[in-house]
Amino acid sequence: MDPQEAEAAISLPSDAAPPQPRRVCPGCDRPARVCLCHVIPRPPIPTATRVVVLHHPHESRHKLSTVPVLSRCLLNSTVLLHRKLRPGLSPLLDRFPPSIYLFPPSSSSSSSPSLTLSQLRASDLLRRAEHEGLVVIAFDATWKHAREMVSASEEYLSRFAVRVCLDFDYDESVDGGSIYDSELLLRKEPYGGCVSTMEAVARVLRVVETNGEEVEGRLIGVLKEMVRLQASFLKPAKPRNKLLKKGKRGQQQKKMEQEQSEQLQM
Repeated sequence: MDPQEAEAAISLPSDAAPPQPRRVCPGCDRPARVCLCHVIPRPPIPTATRVVVLHHPHESRHKLSTVPVLSRCLLNSTVLLHRKLRPGLSPLLDRFPPSIYLFPPSSSSSSSPSLTLSQLRASDLLRRAEHEGLVVIAFDATWKHAREMVSASEEYLSRFAVRVCLDFDYDESVDGGSIYDSELLLRKEPYGGCVSTMEAVARVLRVVETNGEEVEGRLIGVLKEMVRLQASFLKPAKPRNKLLKKGKRGQQQKKMEQEQSEQLQM
């Protein structure tokens, strides 16, 4: 026997039990340690607004995506696993209903100008949507992929949808928040003003639904519990030494973010 194999045989008892697979809750399809069945609405929340989420294939594999939880909370929600909106992908959208799609403004993009939620409230769009019902379209992906998805979809969306952004101070020059400094963020956001898909949809439903405050409150309550449970498994953030040289400081920040990512995906 090879010496290394012999050493391994000594260090691992023959009767050692194999590692057990992580238990998953059948009710919410989440790891049992972070089960959300106690807060997910039963039955799902009914809304006059229909929510369509374009879910990037890569994002669908991310353990901290809020879309699976959001779809369980809302009765009138649809998740499309694709990289762009196009004719034939959604029978609902192919009817060109009154719609808005959520995406923040960007100084580096030539995309369509957007309305804020405050401007949407005062626009004619909501009155025109009273008979057919409004459709809210959200893009769920990393920032890079989301921009690509919006850019690829805007030719189709321009036929019937208006771009809307939240009433937040979105700023690409400001670093985004994380689970360490917000009770509503599960992951490190790229820029100031960025939020999760679940929070964005909740903020919009507050404006467009007749009982919007109630709907928003229930969704935000689920999101807060999701963040609280995940945060309970995190290590305290290590303070950064501002006197470190730029290169070393960058390495330390990268290492800290990697540690956070590993903890978040437990």
